[in-house]
Amino acid sequence: MKYCCNPININYRYQFNADPRNGGKLQICREAADPSMILFRGRYYIFASMTLGVWISDDLVSWENRRLPDTLPLYDYAPDVRVVGDWVYFCASNREHACDFWRTKDILNGPYERIEGSFPFWDPNLFYDDDGRIYFYWGCSNMTPIYGAELDPETLQPIGERKELVFGDPARIGYERIGENNSTLPASDEEVEAKYRAFIKAKGVPEEHLPAEVRPLIRGMFTNRPYIEGAWMDKYNGRYYLQYAAPGTQYNTYSDGVYVGESPLGPFTLAENSPYSYKPGGFLPGAGHGSTMRDKQGNLWHTATMRISVNHDFERRVGIWPAGFDPDGELFCNQRYGDWPMPVSGGRDDPWRDPPWMLLSVHKAVTASSSVHGHEPELAAEENVQTWWKAETNSRDEWLCVDLGKALNIHAIQVNFADDSLDLPCPGEIRPGSQARYIEEADLVTQWKLEGSLNGTDWFVIEDKSDAGTDLTHDLIVRESGFDARFVRLSNIALPYGQAPCVSGLRIFGLESGKKPAPPLFHAVRKGDLDLEVTIHGQHDALGWNILFGSSPEKLYHSFMTFKPGTLRIGALVSGRDCCVRVDAFNGSGITKSNYIKAE
Repeated sequence: MKYCCNPININYRYQFNADPRNGGKLQICREAADPSMILFRGRYYIFASMTLGVWISDDLVSWENRRLPDTLPLYDYAPDVRVVGDWVYFCASNREHACDFWRTKDILNGPYERIEGSFPFWDPNLFYDDDGRIYFYWGCSNMTPIYGAELDPETLQPIGERKELVFGDPARIGYERIGENNSTLPASDEEVEAKYRAFIKAKGVPEEHLPAEVRPLIRGMFTNRPYIEGAWMDKYNGRYYLQYAAPGTQYNTYSDGVYVGESPLGPFTLAENSPYSYKPGGFLPGAGHGSTMRDKQGNLWHTATMRISVNHDFERRVGIWPAGFDPDGELFCNQRYGDWPMPVSGGRDDPWRDPPWMLLSVHKAVTASSSVHGHEPELAAEENVQTWWKAETNSRDEWLCVDLGKALNIHAIQVNFADDSLDLPCPGEIRPGSQARYIEEADLVTQWKLEGSLNGTDWFVIEDKSDAGTDLTHDLIVRESGFDARFVRLSNIALPYGQAPCVSGLRIFGLESGKKPAPPLFHAVRKGDLDLEVTIHGQHDALGWNILFGSSPEKLYHSFMTFKPGTLRIGALVSGRDCCVRVDAFNGSGITKSNYIKAE
C-alpha cells in the first residue's frame, strides 16, 4: 500500500514577488495553487500556478517535477489542462491581452502547437463534451460572474455570445462570505460608492480618465464581496457539474462550490451539497480552486489549493482528496481528516473510510537546541501551519524533539518546514506586470535527519536525508509495519538560502493501545440562515473533535476539525436548507462517533 499526506509531497518553488501594492518591496515565499490534474496515457499530471513545470506520477504518491517549454505562459496564473482525444490542451490567465491555447500529444517532449486566442480571460477551463462539442468557462472577480461559451472545436473561437453563469450571493450562500470562518458580510452599494469616490479623489484622477475595465476593479476593493473564480466542469449521468471557488484564496474557508444543470451552458441550480470541497480546520486549511479526475481504477479524486498566506497572500500549497457522486448524484469530497496520511494505491473501496493511523503529536512536549522569541518549539506541535519553531542559527547542530510522553507505535511522520520573513536579493530578473515576480529556477535542496528513541538517550535512525538532492518541504515518511518510540528528533537540518531551520509541524501518526474517547457531548444551534454554532464540552480522553454537518443524517459531507472544546462558529450554511450535525471525538487510539442532531 502507498500513502500520501496533504499537502502533496512535491517541490514548491520560491516566488520573489515585487507587488506594486507593497511599494515593489520583495515578498518571498513558496507557492503552488490552482491545480489542474489529468490522467493521460497511463500517467498522472498536475499543472499548477507558478511552478515553471508539471508534476508527473504513476501512483498519485511519488511526484517528479519536469520543466515545461518557455514558449508556454508559465508566469500566467491558473493553468488549465484538458485531455481531448489524443491531445492535451493548455491555456492560462491574462487580463491584459488575448490568451492563446496550446495543444500537444506529448506533454514532456512536445511540440506544443499554438492556437491563437481571441479574448483575454482569467481562471480558464476547457470542457470536451461527449458529443464532440467544446465549451469554455472563465472568470475571477468579486464584481463579475463566471462566464461560459461554446467554442469551435478547430479554431477555439467563441460560437455565439458568452453567457453569465455563476454570480456570488453571499447574503444567501454562507460559504461565499469573505474572512476567516466566513465572518464578513458584503458592504452596501452606498458604502462602496462612497469609498470609490473618496479613493479616486485622493488619487487625483478624474473618473473619465479611468479605463472602463478598471472602474469595477477599483470598486471591487471596497465591496467585501467574494471572489467567484476557478471554474471546472464535469459531466455525470447526463448532468453538468459546474464547480467554482470562493470566497478568496487567503482565507481558511477557500472552498469549491458546485452548480448543476441539464446542459453545459445552464441554467444551473446550486447543488444541495455545496460547497462540496471545504476544509477550514486542521493543520493546513483550504480546499478551493481545483479540478476533479478519475484515476486508473475509476475512482474520483479532487485536487485544490491549500492556504498558508503568512509571507504573502499567495503562499499556498496543493492537496488531493477522495471524491465521488452519491446515489442522488451529489458530488462530494472527503476532507474529514484531510491532512492526515491516507492510502492511495491498491484500489479504493470506500472514499469515506477512516484514516489508518491517528495523530499522536498534537500538544505534546517539544524541546529544541535553541529558539527565537515568538517561534518557540511547542509551535511545531500545535497543528497550525501559520506558526513555527525557528532556531537561532542555521547550524547543522540545531535540533527539534517531540516527546510523546510514553512509547507509542509510530507509522508515519510528516516533516513540514516553513519560511520566516526571508530577506534575500532576487536571484533573477523580475518579470514586469501587475503581478511582477521572479520564480526561482534553480533546483534547491532541503536536508535533515530523523531519529527515534525509547528513553531519550539511545537513538536509532528513522530516515536520513542529510545528503538529499531533493527539495521536499512537506516530506512524508511511512513505516507501514510501525515501530515503537517515545521521542522523535529532527536534526542536521539544511534549508535553501542558508536560512535557519523553521518547522511548522513535526507531525507524528500511529496507534496508541488504549481506549477510544467517550462519545462527545455537544449541542448545535443555527444562528440565522447562514451560521451554525457548535458547543463541544471538554473531555480528558480526547485530543480533538471533528464536526460533521450536512443536509441530512446520511449526507454529513462537510467537516471542521478543532483541537479546542467550547463554542465554534461555522459560517458555511445555505439559506433555507436543513442542517444536521454530528461530532466525532478522537485520540491516539481511534475515533468515537456521536449521534446526530438537527440544528434548529
